[in-house]
Amino acid sequence: MKKIRIIQYLIIALMVVFVGCNKSRHEAIKEILNEMTLEEKIGQMLLVGFNGISVNNELSTLIKDEKVGGLILFKENIETSSQLKSLLEDISKLNTSIPLFISIDEEGGRVSRLPDDINKFPSASEVGSKDDKEYAYENGRKMGEVLSKYGINMDFAPVLDIYSNTKNTVIGNRAFGNNEEIVSTMGIEMMKGLQDENIIACVKHFPGHGDTEVDSHVGLPIVYKTLEELEKFEFIPFKKAIENNCDVVMVSHIVLNEIDSKNPSSLSKAVISGLLRENLGFDNVVITDDMNMSAITNTISVEKASIESIKAGSDIILIGGGLDTITSVIREIELSIKNGDLSEDRIDESVYRILELKSKYLR
Repeated sequence: MKKIRIIQYLIIALMVVFVGCNKSRHEAIKEILNEMTLEEKIGQMLLVGFNGISVNNELSTLIKDEKVGGLILFKENIETSSQLKSLLEDISKLNTSIPLFISIDEEGGRVSRLPDDINKFPSASEVGSKDDKEYAYENGRKMGEVLSKYGINMDFAPVLDIYSNTKNTVIGNRAFGNNEEIVSTMGIEMMKGLQDENIIACVKHFPGHGDTEVDSHVGLPIVYKTLEELEKFEFIPFKKAIENNCDVVMVSHIVLNEIDSKNPSSLSKAVISGLLRENLGFDNVVITDDMNMSAITNTISVEKASIESIKAGSDIILIGGGLDTITSVIREIELSIKNGDLSEDRIDESVYRILELKSKYLR
């Protein structure tokens, strides 16, 4: 009965969004939130990877038992167009009271997860080199069209890092260019193209991964710039994206030494709640980069990192996979709330944002 009520409330939320009644939308989302169990709320804050190319016990457990709010597709989950279509159709048939985020890293160029039998999209650097707003927009729109056809509703793109350090091994041609103007202009146009195809665009990797020499997949990058230097360069594309109705920002595992020398940005209240939310005025969904990356796991457990990130202001914790790890994170978050280390009000704040985003796009 509770699931039926949640579905009804979600339909109401979708309807009021369609007619543009913000007050009613707020009330409808609050109704959903009030009906949810703590387990359901925590699940909404997890976006996770899984093993396999079809619906299996692991995937069913994550969705039906652990009630995760979203999935990320990696290359190992995708073989062909027909297999991908079948996988996502089967996922959509699983009984979920609230729709899932179905996400992917599809930037174009060397970061592409789509099947090999689909025409590939150009890298960000190729798009940036044309310096053509219409081309960037159309690239995003066509990418969104393909993703939407398969049932994917969230893309971890565009990259808004500025490629300003030639020793950087992780960004390179994933960036639109080496100056803030070209990255801002091309990135925002690609974001708009995705959004116009009803794809949630997630800009990344705040506060900026372009001037680093350590790949956060293998270690912890440290940036020594002052706040003033960051505001005049790295923050500019993100600031402009926020001004242009950005829905989701991914926060990376980078230490800003002059802001918070102890914590990576993804775990830093000074960065997420301070710089991103207060200084840049971003009040939509914040998601972490993958918590399985070595920048995190070399120094702290995924469970502890997830809790600290929520405290810092993150709304969604991205965990690239591992059923045991994911379930352990959920249990530790539950325990942290029961122990009073983490408040349910803090959870509600994030889940409200998540439900609001889902009501906007997942219709």
